[in-house]
Amino acid sequence: MTASAPSIEFFEGISEELSDVSLRRDRSTGARIILMVFKSLKAIERFNSYTKRFAKAIRLVDEEGTILMEPSSVQFIFGGPEGDDLDRVECRVEVNQDEHLQRFMRFMDRYAAANGMEYRDAPPKS
Repeated sequence: MTASAPSIEFFEGISEELSDVSLRRDRSTGARIILMVFKSLKAIERFNSYTKRFAKAIRLVDEEGTILMEPSSVQFIFGGPEGDDLDRVECRVEVNQDEHLQRFMRFMDRYAAANGMEYRDAPPKS
């Protein structure tokens, strides 16, 4: 596969810009949770979502290939004076297999390097 910039897509061919990502663990089930935050979505600008096919999965594309991750939830959070401005979109994905998490982490390393993002640990809880 040809090396190209890693991309995240809700709709094939429309690359989104990830604003933040965090990894968590569900205390009751032990499942690992990936929370991806987007400040805006190109897929909903200019009605792109009506002209492209949504596969019910997020496509993560990098030099290793394509990862399809089905979100357990997608929340649209609105704000602004009238409450109708899109503030952010939070996409939650549960990962139950170590090899899937490792593949996601390799993708995120590439995505972060290509987009000027950096990793940092969460501050300790008091």
